Amino acid sequence: MENSKWRSRRLDRLGSAIFAEVASWKEEARRAGMDVISLDIGSPDRPPAESVREALAAAVQRPDMYRYPGTEGTPRFREAVARWYRHRFGVELNSEHEVLALMGTQDGLGHLALAITNPGDAALLPDPGYPVYGAGLAVADVEAIPLPLSAENGYLPDFDAVPETDWDKVKFMILNYPSNPLSAVADLAFFERAVDAARKRGVLLVHDNAYSEMAYDGFRPPSVLQVPGASDVAVEFHSLSKSFHLAGTRLGFAVGNREALSALRALKNNIDFGVFLAVQEAGVAALEMDMAGTESVAGMYQRRRDAFISGLHKAGWNVEPPKATMFVWAPVPEGWSSRRFSREMLAKAGVASIPGNAFGARGEGFVRLALVESEQRLEEAAERIGAFLREAEPTE
Repeated sequence: MENSKWRSRRLDRLGSAIFAEVASWKEEARRAGMDVISLDIGSPDRPPAESVREALAAAVQRPDMYRYPGTEGTPRFREAVARWYRHRFGVELNSEHEVLALMGTQDGLGHLALAITNPGDAALLPDPGYPVYGAGLAVADVEAIPLPLSAENGYLPDFDAVPETDWDKVKFMILNYPSNPLSAVADLAFFERAVDAARKRGVLLVHDNAYSEMAYDGFRPPSVLQVPGASDVAVEFHSLSKSFHLAGTRLGFAVGNREALSALRALKNNIDFGVFLAVQEAGVAALEMDMAGTESVAGMYQRRRDAFISGLHKAGWNVEPPKATMFVWAPVPEGWSSRRFSREMLAKAGVASIPGNAFGARGEGFVRLALVESEQRLEEAAERIGAFLREAEPTE
């Protein structure tokens, strides 16, 4: 297909196809009779709360739910988002101009560069980082400049280390805390530095905050918009997929800088008609449920994290417990490449993961595992991994 006249060269810039490749590995293992424990994709294994499902079911039965919804989101949904931001972060938002509904954060992040840049512009992307960041730039013909993240610096970027020649080209930079795949977190002091850097350099700060409700041990991740004046230079993307287990409904939102949101809305006015109205009603129910004090999903994922990490430590794999997200970022044993280790662990232990280099060059030497199985299955996965580690020898 690479040489087909019907295939755009842009597709060759979209990055790693490892997610599809791992899916094929899983099918191969299942055909061989393997019971596969899928810890590769961060898709929640639980449904949303009953009250949210009931709200969705009731809305689906309403005859007024089937018109074109509009790309900006219903006033009711945008007002719920604004109330939730006030409740959760103490941030005041104008629901008409500073909130935009999305078909999940991937929708907004994938289209943002098309809306706010011109071909030849550049953007700073975290490395390692979520693949859609680079995919959005590839489609928009925007240069991706890696923003190195290392364990030595707590996986936080050093803005002063970015060369001036790069800053001169950059239109926006993307940050993501809590981070996928790194599970790293950042405090408000960091975001103050980030906002200062964005203002000083005249770039838009784009923060992917999809995992703010999945943090552990009492930590409460902040919003970049808590920094005074941040909305002058920042937008924040959020999702109901993980925090409320609404992944399949495709519902998220962007908040913050009016000019950037207006541009994104203008683009989306030409390519889609918005989120199904009944799904937005489910989103309102989820946000209202959270504001009413219902227990979040964080407790469940923390129990899963503790069970899995304990099992991995017993198996002899020294993995750092994540402070947030539904992911474990684990160093592969010495002598292995990320891809080979992930491939062999699936073929011989039946545990699926994603090689770290799928998230950027600096992800080599790691694998990402998702906490999307029950505690019992995660403990079983750790036992299988332990047996694999005792028997396996690196081939590279």
